[in-house]
Amino acid sequence: MTSAPEVLCVGESMALFVPAEPGPPDEVKHWVRTIGGAESNVACNLPTLGIRSGWVSAVGDDPFGRAMLREVASHGVDVSACYVDPSRPTGLYVKESGAGGSPVRYYRAGSAASGMGPALLDRLDLDGVRVLHLSGITPALSDSCLALVRALLDAPRGDRLISFDVNLRPALWAGRDPGLLAELAGRADIVLTGDDEAQRVWGTGDPEQLRALLPQPRTLVVKHGERGATLVEGEPLFAPALKVDVVEPVGAGDAFAAGFLAATLRGATPLERLRQGHLQAAVTLLTHDDVGVPLPRDVVATLLQADPDEWRSARLTGEGVVLT
Repeated sequence: MTSAPEVLCVGESMALFVPAEPGPPDEVKHWVRTIGGAESNVACNLPTLGIRSGWVSAVGDDPFGRAMLREVASHGVDVSACYVDPSRPTGLYVKESGAGGSPVRYYRAGSAASGMGPALLDRLDLDGVRVLHLSGITPALSDSCLALVRALLDAPRGDRLISFDVNLRPALWAGRDPGLLAELAGRADIVLTGDDEAQRVWGTGDPEQLRALLPQPRTLVVKHGERGATLVEGEPLFAPALKVDVVEPVGAGDAFAAGFLAATLRGATPLERLRQGHLQAAVTLLTHDDVGVPLPRDVVATLLQADPDEWRSARLTGEGVVLT
């Protein structure tokens, strides 16, 4: 019998196409299909940290949906609660590549995941789940998805925590009241947000001012990009990020969330929780994939216990850790 997930992540993932060759997008003939989604990224990172995870969503009854379930499960994630919708397609998006950057085009309207609603709770077995992880993407997908998030926040929790990563997507929230996102985050137990998105939602990215606007969550984590992150559970604690030879930044925020949650469930110290988030983010920054190859355990243990000077001098490269 498979043990129940300790962390259950709920939200949409989509088929992702990226160019397999250089050139303008309208001239590229070969593309690589992978998957992308904030919540499934968190779920896929957790098993590498020794935490059992599950991912819950809806996918279409199509090749993309079947491939997605297979690939997420290959990371050791429980996908048994996912629903295959016979009438809606799996969403997809395309990441173009050009001299001006890598714009992303979404094709998610009417997707299977956008059809999720409160009835999904009937499919969930929350016994043994220690953290339910949500993001601000899901409530923006549709009115029924918003109702689902509200229902999850309303459900009895007991000792279970709700983690909420703001994950602001301005295009999804266009025409909607940003105060709604603030309201939902305010009902969680753990809130993770970038200071830039907090500025847009609450009008400030300052951790202490943000804490005053979010009095209910027991834990607030404000990420400051490559500078580091601040944990507010009492007196604010800032931990600088590791220096990393960045290959691709996509997915680093989700990896940070996984690292932070894993350390929290282990009862780690506040500093170790932030550092574990930074370490997991760094692993993802070193690869084009959303889930990187775990660092050796002895390296992780050494860095988690490093003194401030040792931590600041460490740099992660494709060849390993070097001291600068």
